[in-house]
Amino acid sequence: MARVPFRLPDIGEGIAEAEIVTWHVQVGDRVEEDQPVADMMTDKATVEMAAPVSGRVIELAGVVGDQIAIGSTLVVFETEAEPAAESDLGPAEPQAPVPFVPSEVEGHATSAAPAARVSTSLDTNGEKGNSDARKVLASPAVRQRARELGVDLADVLPAAGERIKHSDLDAFLKYQGGLKYQGGAAPSAPARTTVASQDEIEEIKVTGLRRRIAENMAESKRRIPHFAYVEELDVTAIEALRQAMNAARGERPKLTMLPFLIRAIVKAAADFPMVNARYDDEAGVVARHSAVHLGMATQTDAGLSVPVIRDAQGFDVWGLAAEIVRLADATRRGKAKREELSGSTITLTSLGALGGIVSTPVINRPEVAIVGVNRMVERPVVIEGRIEVRKMMNLSSSFDHRVVDGMDAAKFIQAIRRLIEVPALLFAD
Repeated sequence: MARVPFRLPDIGEGIAEAEIVTWHVQVGDRVEEDQPVADMMTDKATVEMAAPVSGRVIELAGVVGDQIAIGSTLVVFETEAEPAAESDLGPAEPQAPVPFVPSEVEGHATSAAPAARVSTSLDTNGEKGNSDARKVLASPAVRQRARELGVDLADVLPAAGERIKHSDLDAFLKYQGGLKYQGGAAPSAPARTTVASQDEIEEIKVTGLRRRIAENMAESKRRIPHFAYVEELDVTAIEALRQAMNAARGERPKLTMLPFLIRAIVKAAADFPMVNARYDDEAGVVARHSAVHLGMATQTDAGLSVPVIRDAQGFDVWGLAAEIVRLADATRRGKAKREELSGSTITLTSLGALGGIVSTPVINRPEVAIVGVNRMVERPVVIEGRIEVRKMMNLSSSFDHRVVDGMDAAKFIQAIRRLIEVPALLFAD
C-alpha cells in the first residue's frame, strides 16, 4: 500500500487559497482516477477537483467552509500501486502551509492526527509559544477569529473532543473575566421567575457563495467612498416600443426593459469613460475600457452572482435579450464558465417588480460605478401645464468618489435618461 497526498493545485491567477464548498467523498470511500472529490470556491469561480489516482480515501483536509491554501494537502489516498511522482499530484507544499488537521467531515470522522504532525508556528495561534499551545486543534476559521479577537487558543478548552469550535470560543469570551472555564462549563445562571420564551435559534454557517458575497460587500463598503445619484425617467415611449417589438418578435426572445437600459449604458459610456473603468487602489491605477463588459447582478439559490456580458457594445437589443437569458440560466444552474463570472467594467442591477422607489446599490469592486433599476409605476405628471398619466421609473446609481466626480456621474445618468426617453436615439449611429 502506498500513501498518496493530493495537494490543491493552482486554480487561478493570483489565487492563494480556496474554500471547500462540497465534499463528494468521505473517509473510507473507494474512488477511481478522475472521479470528483471536492468542489473548491475562489473569488472567481467554483472548481471541481478530481482524484489523480485510484484508491481509498484515508484523510480529508477539513470541513465545508474551511479555507485551504494552494499547495496544501486536500486529500490523502491509499493506493495499491507505487505513488506517482509528487509533482503529478499537485504543487509542492508552500513554505508556510495551512496545517493539515484531519477532522469530522459532514458527519464522518477521519483518523486522529498526532500532535507532532501539526505545524507549531501556526497552531500557537500567533500568541504564546508554550507546549500546550502546540497541541491546539481548531479549524482555520476558528484560528482566524481568535487572532482577530486577540485570544490565545491555548487558554480555551473544548467542550467535547480535542478540537476547539466556535461555541467554545464564544463560551470563553463570555466568561473570560472569571476562572479558565473547564470543557465549556459555565457558572450556572440564577433561577428566573418569568416564563421562558419559545425561541428557536437556527445557526447557519456562512460558507461558499454566501461567504464570498459577505466578504466582497464588506470590502467594497470599507474601501470605496460611495456616493449615490438617483434620477427619474419617463419610460412611456420606450415601453410602447418594447411592447410593439415583442408583438412582432417571432422566434426571438422576449424583450424586457434590461436590453434597452444596457444599450443606453453602452452608448452613454462612450462619452463618459471614467465610469466604465476598474480601479486598482493598491497600485493607484485606473484602467478605463473602450469595450463595455457589463456585469449583470443575478439572484441564485446560493446568493447573488454577477455574470458578464462581454463586449456588450457589439449586441443589438435582441442579442442582449438572448445573452441575458443564457447567462442567467447558466449562472443559476452553476454552469457559468470562470471567464463569464469575472472581468466586468460596470454593473447593472435590478430587482424587477420588487425594485422599490430608491435603492443604494453597492459597487462591484474593483469597478467604479453601478446602475440600479427601480420599479416602474404609472402616475400623474405635469407636462407643459397639463396633467398626463405617464409610466415613470427611477435609476439609482452609486459611484466611487475617488475616481468619478459628482458632475460626471450626474451627466452620465442624464445621458442614459435622454436615450431612454427618446428611444430612437438608441438605434442611431
